This record gives sequence, structure tokens and C-alpha cells, in this order.
Amino acid sequence: MEDQFNYFNYFTEIEEQFLRRRGGGLLLTTLDWALIETWKDAGIPLEAVLRGIDTAFDRYAQRPSKTQKINSLAYCSQAVLAAAEDMKEAAVGTAAGQLASSKSGAGQGFEPERIAAFLRRSAELLEAAKLPHSAGLFVRAIAEDSAATLCKLAQEIESRKASSRLEDLERHLTVLEEKLFAALLAATPDEEIVTVRAQADRELAPYRRKMASAQIEQLQRQYVHKRLLEKYGLPRLSLFYM
Repeated sequence: MEDQFNYFNYFTEIEEQFLRRRGGGLLLTTLDWALIETWKDAGIPLEAVLRGIDTAFDRYAQRPSKTQKINSLAYCSQAVLAAAEDMKEAAVGTAAGQLASSKSGAGQGFEPERIAAFLRRSAELLEAAKLPHSAGLFVRAIAEDSAATLCKLAQEIESRKASSRLEDLERHLTVLEEKLFAALLAATPDEEIVTVRAQADRELAPYRRKMASAQIEQLQRQYVHKRLLEKYGLPRLSLFYM
């Protein structure tokens, strides 16, 4: 029930924010709902979407000529993705400062013990996952190697060896994720990847003119990655998902 509430809350909060900033008078379209679904599937936090909507409307209000109202969430897409990236960088930076200045390990969600537990839990999920394999490529070996690395990093966090280098920890986790994704893409049958990419393309199609190519590529990549993680029961390794 909790997950279901959060799922629908994500959509309703975004709808209410958009209509409030627009001034009402227009309901979200089917394409708008598809874009929200894409954001959620890509793992973009609700707060980032709400910030992005505010930013887009604030910038629009500063324009000298406003002959038309904003009629689609697609107008806010660039600001939403920028807000999500800013939140991730801010979260990691704040965590580094908390850990570096804390002698007792007390923080606001980034205590050494909590980070270590997150890393060990991710390692357990990697070891328990039922992963694909193909000739000459063993995803299992990569997953087990990554799990061992996560356990080592957890020990370093607990011993405070990495207490002032949380940005380096996040970079390390990003590298592990990229290696795992590359292995999954190589081992998963082509037709499955094509199907997932086609789904992403269909959902993103109405917004291509409103989004930069780099942002479309980012959303497509996140969409495919999320579907692969769901398929094999794998966790996100970034501290952003802790």
C-alpha cells in the first residue's frame, strides 16, 4: 500500500504543481502523463521535478514577450533534469561535509554506519541476483567482484578511512554501476534491449523537439538501465539512492 501511495502521489503532486504555476484552466494531456512516467522510471526524485517546474515557470515569467501560456510539461523537461543533477551533486557534497566534520558519526542520513549498511545491502543483492550469461562473458563474475569491492568500501567507511572523500566514493560507485550495466547490456539478448529502447522512444517521442539531444539520450539510458535492474533484481549503487 505504501508503494502504491508513493506511486500515485508522484503523479498527483506534479500535476498540481504544474497546474498551480500555470494558473489552471488546462488538464494534463496523455503525453504529459507519459513524460511523468518516464521521469519516474528514470528515478528522478519528485522534489527535482517540482523544482524544475518552478524554475521553468520563473524563467518564462522573466521573458519580455509572453503571448502564450506554457501548455505542456515538456517545456519544463530541461529544468527538471538539471534540478535532478544538482540534487545529486548537492547530496553527495553535503554528505562529505557531514562525515568529515562529525566525530560521533551523527549526521542527517549520511552517517558512516548507514552508508556502510547501504553498501553491504547492495553487495548482498548483487550476490543473490539471477544474472544472464553468454559465451565469453560472465556477468556473475563482475557482480561478485563489485560486491567484494562494496564490502571493502563499507569497511573503509566504518573505519573512517574514507570519511573525507565521499565524492571519491560516489565516483567509485558510478564506475561499478557502469561496468555492471555494460555487462548486462552485452549479455541480454538484443531483441530484449530493442524492445525496451522502443518503449522509451515511444514515450519520449512527443517531447523530442522540446529537449536537448543529450538529455534525451540520458533519459533513454536511464530508462534502459532501470528496466535491466528491475529484470534481474539489482540495486542502484549510487549514494543518491540510499
